[in-house]
Amino acid sequence: MSRILVIDDEAAISWSLRELLEDDGHEVALAADIPAAVDVAGRFHPRVILLDVRLGSRDGIAALPEIRAACGDVPVVVMTAFGDLDTAVRAVEAGAFDYLVKPFDLERVSEVVARGLSDGQPRTEPAGVSSEPPDRATLIGSSPPMQEVFKQVALVAASDLPVLISGPPGTGKDLVARAIHAHSARSQRPLVVTNLAALAPGVIERELFGHTADSFAGAIVERAGLFELAIGGTIFLDQIEEAPPDVQVKLLRVLENGEVTRVGEATARQVDVRVIAATNHDVSELLATGNIREDLLERLAVFPIRMPSLAERLDDIEPLARHAASRRSDRQAPAGPRPAMADDFLATLRERPWSGNVREFKHAVEYAAVVSRGGTLRAEHLPQPSPQPAPAGGSGLAAAAGRVAAAVKEWSAAARHEFAELPEPDLHHRAVQLLEGTLLREALAHTGGNRTAAAKLLGLDRATLRTKLKTLGIDD
Repeated sequence: MSRILVIDDEAAISWSLRELLEDDGHEVALAADIPAAVDVAGRFHPRVILLDVRLGSRDGIAALPEIRAACGDVPVVVMTAFGDLDTAVRAVEAGAFDYLVKPFDLERVSEVVARGLSDGQPRTEPAGVSSEPPDRATLIGSSPPMQEVFKQVALVAASDLPVLISGPPGTGKDLVARAIHAHSARSQRPLVVTNLAALAPGVIERELFGHTADSFAGAIVERAGLFELAIGGTIFLDQIEEAPPDVQVKLLRVLENGEVTRVGEATARQVDVRVIAATNHDVSELLATGNIREDLLERLAVFPIRMPSLAERLDDIEPLARHAASRRSDRQAPAGPRPAMADDFLATLRERPWSGNVREFKHAVEYAAVVSRGGTLRAEHLPQPSPQPAPAGGSGLAAAAGRVAAAVKEWSAAARHEFAELPEPDLHHRAVQLLEGTLLREALAHTGGNRTAAAKLLGLDRATLRTKLKTLGIDD
């Protein structure tokens, strides 16, 4: 049995957490405000603390030093109903062990508490995280997948580790890079951004590393490359797999030794630059493309971050829409009211398959804001849906549906022989189980084992999905 202290001024949440944690075999104490928390912490000596951010007029994160003074440096799990990047960064700066967004999955709470209890490392406050808030136009969302992104940004920002951001086009990988830079100790130095796919292969080397005069036809003057322009700051290399093989060798040298060599020059130059790269491929599949060296990928993916597709974060549709519409309104009439959104407008946004993810979604909302001419945004104001490309290879939900159909077809062909052999055939029940089991596995694979996202994808509530998985004997 371990002692857990829950600090929350909402009685219903405190009661639920106590019931959950006592069922897990822990001893639980409750406190509804900071003075009570300090008093209980000093007497109870908890092994893990669950701390709400908003406690009446007090800020839970700001009060952490008072609480720790009473009970020592124990793991603290911050809880909030207002999950955003700022809160995640503040929690990490304060040395929080983890970060949960309300309403949270109780299984997730049990898992986080168990990790806190097994973690013997003292909590230390990371140094060098900028307190300057990020651009509000960067990362929007309160869904579990985005909360995971916020947490990873907050954790890695204070370090100088290379970061590899993966995810489908249009998910905001560049915004993650900007957020990491904005919250880092390098935030006052340059952030240099380039997309390697936008450069001709023959010019990538000299764009990144610079060149001397007369090093190639047309090189009249000496020129510094992007790495030298980013000294002291960060360079973001989007679509890193587009780098030619010889450039990849030079990138590896930068990551290992902090050295660049201009085209036409023999002497290496030292550069102090943090490298963030991005790719539209899954990291696990990137090597299979044959476009990137394994050693380079290993050095870039020291800290990988995966951006979810819009289909994986449907809870963020409304805040994303309101943000996009507000930004359009600000440009047209800064002092004007924010546009209202009709129910059919939001429903259509949720139902459309946004193959272009947040980028396509934002453009559609901005289009609607212009067409509505300042009035309520309605479904009729949205542009026509983009034609959906045919599924390629084995990726995407359409391909997953094809695999489900193929599995059922293969089984039903074999099952036809069983009608004559079974005295009381249960083929209908077995076919339904096969179809449902295959579909659930595909949904879990598509969401990386995230049950909440899989349930939304399937149109089920999480409890129903959990029951079905248990009945069918399916493990994540």
